[in-house]
Amino acid sequence: MMNFDRKLRTRSRLLLALPAAALALSLAACGGASRPSQADVASGLTQYFESAGQGDIFDEKAADCFAGYLVDSELSNETLNYLANGEDKQANQSDKDLTTKILQDNMSECMGMEEE
Repeated sequence: MMNFDRKLRTRSRLLLALPAAALALSLAACGGASRPSQADVASGLTQYFESAGQGDIFDEKAADCFAGYLVDSELSNETLNYLANGEDKQANQSDKDLTTKILQDNMSECMGMEEE
């Protein structure tokens, strides 16, 4: 009888541990960080450019415009969180290349240099 109780307790513990393990694996698969909002990324971009002494050139309107393109892109949550924190940092080379492309492709529109 004692052996049966031990097996039952061990099985119960394993069953209780499965949801926690599944949650941990799902968080690891998505980088554990949620995707920041456009407003968060815009705030981080503004913070970065102000600290770089370019706040007069890169205003909040430009930051919001670029942030919209960045958040809607295939950039990883990790890279977007770096940007939202005011860091010029990307998770990998692919994200770095994509960030550069997005900024270059939308420079005229976001910086108010469109021809009318």
